[in-house]
Amino acid sequence: MVSASPLRLVFWGTPEFAVPTLDALLHSRHSVVGVVTRQDRARGRGQRVGVTPVKERALAAGIPVFQPERLSDPAFLAALKDLDADLGIVAAYGKILSETILAMPRLGLINVHASLLPRYRGAAPIHRAVIAGERETGVTIMRMVKALDAGPMLAIARRAIGPNETSGDLERALSKLGAPLLVSTVDAFAAGPVPEVLQDDGAATYAHRVTRDDGLVDWAQSAEAVHNLIRGLHPWPHAFTFSRGQRLILLRSEKVSGVLFEADGGKKTPDPFFAPGTILEAGGGRLHVATGDGVIAITELQAEGRRPMTTRDFLAGHRMAPGDLLTKEP
Repeated sequence: MVSASPLRLVFWGTPEFAVPTLDALLHSRHSVVGVVTRQDRARGRGQRVGVTPVKERALAAGIPVFQPERLSDPAFLAALKDLDADLGIVAAYGKILSETILAMPRLGLINVHASLLPRYRGAAPIHRAVIAGERETGVTIMRMVKALDAGPMLAIARRAIGPNETSGDLERALSKLGAPLLVSTVDAFAAGPVPEVLQDDGAATYAHRVTRDDGLVDWAQSAEAVHNLIRGLHPWPHAFTFSRGQRLILLRSEKVSGVLFEADGGKKTPDPFFAPGTILEAGGGRLHVATGDGVIAITELQAEGRRPMTTRDFLAGHRMAPGDLLTKEP
């Protein structure tokens, strides 16, 4: 007879994305007997050391926290084994787990992955989906195996991506979508074997980690592509361009349609030719820029080293005019 007793869980996670899942487990009938998170790091200009969001939540709940520098550390592996976990839960931990660790809980480890697998395996599934202009994403609960994000799928929840949603917006939404899905999957493990669906490796795509260099805007791309880059790299590392030799960070934008511009002789035309990156309008709270195909409105931006501003506030203190060119180099 299959026991439906509560399970002993070890939770692996680091950023804010993982906190709703940890919260949901703490409020479930199962027991979180330990939390593994990345080491504390110095952040910001003052390089103050801050704890990870998962560590902060775990300490508040009185859960033992482990922050090994090396996952192969014998003392850490011994402590992990002593927890006698039934199942391991991973939500954006940030390191690859060894076969030794994967085999330690009697039911193995499962992962909360922020994409509809097999698409967007890898480090930055949310960013890459937004940048690619995907209309739908979701959360997949999968069994962890040695190969990256390639394990069998246990549960899936889908969600539309709004046309102006940023990666930050989507990450918060998916963290809340994945939490109850994960708990229901753990409940299923407690009740007995869980059906597993193999991924189609031939349909897999890889979501490379985003870097600061990814943010450089190529104005020769379409308005949709530029808009997707800006929202896909928000809240980090941000899209950027150069104006009058200064770096501008682009935070939010909208696609513009049906706009008329002055052409030669004062005639209004909906489809003039302007070099990509040309500022078409800079005033009245509007900053419209020509792209290789269409027009984009920048609605929030900041000069490097300054605070973020709405376009209206930014234009009140920075000289920009129609005909100015935003460039890829200073």
